[in-house]
Amino acid sequence: MGLAGLTLRGRQIGWPVLCGWRGLIAYTALLGLIPAALYMIFLFAPPDQVQRDIYRILYGHVSVAWLAFLAFGIVVIGSIMHLWRRDSRWDSAAVAAAEIGVLFTTLTLATGTIWGRNVWGVWWTWDPRLTTTLVLWFIYVAYLVLRMYIDDVNLRRRVAAIFGIFGFVDVPIVWFSVQWWRSLHPVQTITDGEGLSPKMLATMLVTLAAFTVLFFVVLRQRYLLERASEESEDLHAMVRNRFDDEQQAAAPSATGAKT
Repeated sequence: MGLAGLTLRGRQIGWPVLCGWRGLIAYTALLGLIPAALYMIFLFAPPDQVQRDIYRILYGHVSVAWLAFLAFGIVVIGSIMHLWRRDSRWDSAAVAAAEIGVLFTTLTLATGTIWGRNVWGVWWTWDPRLTTTLVLWFIYVAYLVLRMYIDDVNLRRRVAAIFGIFGFVDVPIVWFSVQWWRSLHPVQTITDGEGLSPKMLATMLVTLAAFTVLFFVVLRQRYLLERASEESEDLHAMVRNRFDDEQQAAAPSATGAKT
């Protein structure tokens, strides 16, 4: 019998994958939005007058950058709620979001360097936006590494929560870096309403929608995997404790039989 047939602390072990009507909506949205986004990026949106076709990578670049910020925001919310409620489910949400945030930050840096190589002529420059984004990547990689080296579960969750909260301080620094310091990086063109034609703006919004749906689908699956992993650890601890109790109960009986 698998984990799905067992119960632990009054609740069923084993979390279902994204299914039912919610799964149908999510996967249907993905199947519709991803092809639409690809079509709009490569065929619908006009080439930029200066950058020509290389700018098309920015549709994905901007989307993953925004969602990396969102992921780290979820880390903060999950960490605060875990410290307040002492509920491990919030910690699971935080670690799931942190992993996806690191992935999306990696994609942000990778697509940014490809764009920069063609526009600036270099793969990397210590620009304020690039540098602060790299620092953000290191912060949350350290968050994930930290969780691996603390054996005590409760201590690991508390320390990681505190680290995740303070690590978010770099997110507004990344956002405002192009305003606070002299930077080669373009300013935000969506929020200020400038720099994008209607077709470009529509393409950006559809691409952002596609990545957002993908983000939440992956986030839910990673969260369920983390919950299953933690419940498996709880199950092993429960079996181990029960075995120890039975051994202790059997010890006096064995001693009495010998006497």
